[in-house]
Parts: sequence; C-alpha cells; structure tokens
Amino acid sequence: MRRAGGRRDHRRHDPHLGGPRGPRRHPLGSRSRPRRSAVTVPDATPRDRLRILREAESVALVGVSANPLRSSNFVATYLVRTPLRIYPVNPNYDEVLGLRCYPSLAALPEVPDIVDVFRRPEDLPEVVEEAIAVGAKVVWFQLGLRNDEAARRAVEAGLEVVQDRCLKIEHARFAGGLHV
Repeated sequence: MRRAGGRRDHRRHDPHLGGPRGPRRHPLGSRSRPRRSAVTVPDATPRDRLRILREAESVALVGVSANPLRSSNFVATYLVRTPLRIYPVNPNYDEVLGLRCYPSLAALPEVPDIVDVFRRPEDLPEVVEEAIAVGAKVVWFQLGLRNDEAARRAVEAGLEVVQDRCLKIEHARFAGGLHV
C-alpha cells in the first residue's frame, strides 16, 4: 500500500509494527515461545550436543517401537547404520530391527553413554531415575519432550540433559548427512 507522495506504508506489512488494525496475531496464539514450566534447565548448546555425540559410543533407546511408522523406529533405523552401539529398551519386545530388546536400562550389558527417551513427558522422571541408577552420562529427551523437573533432577545427579531435540537430526546435522 502506498502513502501520499508514493512512499510505501511498511506498517501494513510488518507484523510487529501493525497496520490499521494493530499488530497481527497468529490465529492459534503466539508460536514464538515454547511453553515451559516455572523451573527451567538451561538447554544444551549446539557445541554441547556436538561434544556429547562425539564422545558417545553407546545409546539406549528407551521406548523404541518395532512399528516402522513410529519416530522411534525411524531414529533406530538411522542409528544402527552408525558406529554407535545401540540398545533398544522396551519390555514389550524381544527384538527391534534385529537387535535384542531389553526390558529396562538395568538389564543392559553395559552402561549407555546416552539414554535417548521416546516416552510421554509424565514418564520422564521415572526414566531419569533409572538412568541415574545405572550411571548413564546423558539423558536425551526426543523432539517434543520436555520436563524441566526431570531434567533438573538429572543435572543435580551429574548427568547432562538435552531436551526437545531429535538425536537422529542432531547426529546427521553434525555428521554431514540428513538421510534415512
């Protein structure tokens, strides 16, 4: 839209400045800030995530599914093609992707460097307690998972925490290939 004198009226097109009706709003509310609980834990920086992935030799996938349509299976399919030792953890399966599936973290043959969690947010405190008990170094809450109280408990116990990030995406990002 043009103002008098031929100059463009940028207010109409800039959502922060607003136009004749004020600032524009997203129809479903603000999407700029994720919802978080009152107690927050600092998010792992990209440099932290890179270091964690470089130092890791083993990953336990808690809540992995044998269903190829589930994101946990997609991540597991990617990770079995990496040099990492992968340990599926789900009491409902004996095997996932040709790998023995363990009923719990305590049943694993070694302590995993990373515990990658595919469980509901309300289940995260239980998984964190189990990760602390076995001596894991890192708990990684998959994309869409965030529980600051569980994360705080993990940090207090000396574990590193990554929240709301996909291990496959981060690994591929740093390894140089976003492929299946």
